[in-house]
Amino acid sequence: MSGEEYEYRVARFRERLTRGEVAELGVRIEVRGETLLLTGTLPTADRREEILRIAEAELTGIPFHEALVVAGAEPPDHHEELR
Repeated sequence: MSGEEYEYRVARFRERLTRGEVAELGVRIEVRGETLLLTGTLPTADRREEILRIAEAELTGIPFHEALVVAGAEPPDHHEELR
């Protein structure tokens, strides 16, 4: 894969994440040599799976690692004791 094709595909992936059906601004894409690192905090596990599905489709042939965390947005199940 040429350098131009690599850059184009990474840019296309970034655009697809920030626009379109996902509109996710919480994912950082870092280029580490020829490998990408996806990091960030997402609101749900479903959103994380959707991001990974798009990454696999858009980045076929480009190795990537992910460290995407799902934020716990559930209300607490007990009262907090303040002292």
